[in-house]
Amino acid sequence: MKILCVSDQIDPLVYTNSIRQRFADVDLVLSAGDLPMDYLDFIVSSLNKPLLFVFGNHHLEDYEYYQDGMRYYQGNDQEAMPRFSGAVHIHGKVRREEGLLIAGLGGSMRYNRSENQFTEFQMMIGVLKLVPALLFNRIFRGRYVDILLTHASPRGIHDKQDKCHLGFKAFLWFMRKFKPRYLIHGHIHLYDLSEPRTTKYQNTLVINAYSHYLIDTDETYE
Repeated sequence: MKILCVSDQIDPLVYTNSIRQRFADVDLVLSAGDLPMDYLDFIVSSLNKPLLFVFGNHHLEDYEYYQDGMRYYQGNDQEAMPRFSGAVHIHGKVRREEGLLIAGLGGSMRYNRSENQFTEFQMMIGVLKLVPALLFNRIFRGRYVDILLTHASPRGIHDKQDKCHLGFKAFLWFMRKFKPRYLIHGHIHLYDLSEPRTTKYQNTLVINAYSHYLIDTDETYE
């Protein structure tokens, strides 16, 4: 299975008429945040593959439309109508897609009280709310989860020391307890080729999806 991961930057290798040829063998797309919805819509309509996403701390113009189950645009003079063509918001959810079990937790560390920012305690509460679905997976599917999709990184892995880019300790606990194969995050821009994009933490490969990154699992999932 091939997974296209995107975050934080509109990549000219993705946002192009040749996207169908370049990523023809992709089975699933995951967005780790800070991308405009029009970009995600372009990817979905071009590749015709499932796209799951979380919001980051920027490009939140459409954030309100995905809160409390809201999935439709409410205009002043028009009836509710679909706002986008297929990208699925999975913050606070566990979803089975293409045989993979995928959990989502968007947002960044709280630094200026804007939308989609969380304290460490709030993020830990978000993690704990996933536990019933994870236990269901363990009982009926033999494993808790395959991928944790986040915007922020785990504490001490790919993060920075400023408060905005500090990672969450809650994600470290999640990885130790539920052992996802991958944690895919954004938020940390890569300007230096020597900066690490992947880091192994116990059973989990932590991947910075900045711009775009391809995962080839060499496996199929049922």
